[in-house]
Amino acid sequence: MIEHFKQFFEKHLSPPAGNEAVGQDRLQLATAALLVEMTRADGEVRADEQAAVARAMRKAFDISEEKTAELIRLAELEVADATCYHQFTSLINKHFSKAQKVQVVEMLWEVAYADAEMEKYEEHLLRRLNDLLYVPHHEFIQSKLRVQARLGID
Repeated sequence: MIEHFKQFFEKHLSPPAGNEAVGQDRLQLATAALLVEMTRADGEVRADEQAAVARAMRKAFDISEEKTAELIRLAELEVADATCYHQFTSLINKHFSKAQKVQVVEMLWEVAYADAEMEKYEEHLLRRLNDLLYVPHHEFIQSKLRVQARLGID
């Protein structure tokens, strides 16, 4: 199993040489790491939150269930070793457009609302990540309202 992770990292996530563009897999992993961190925000990782992470990743990146599961497993390892969110948000900030960053925030809202509750720790983390992604406040609120409408939450 560990060898499988190592091979995936070497194939998809090793730092690009020179001025090569950052690989899509690295950006997907950074996004998955933020979503995984959202599942942990309230101290209890629930199955519906994990399912929301997988759905959001498949929808946003049009990837298979197998690759989604692999990215989530790797993201869990990355989050466990991370000391801050900078390594994830800086990569996203450098390579995602404003619209893509708003989409990441929307994905975070979907995970936070997966259990139909918004815990104060989840909202705090969402605001913090939004600030680190430099998404304007009005976009932050609009993404929240879109998710609430989509999920039927008042």
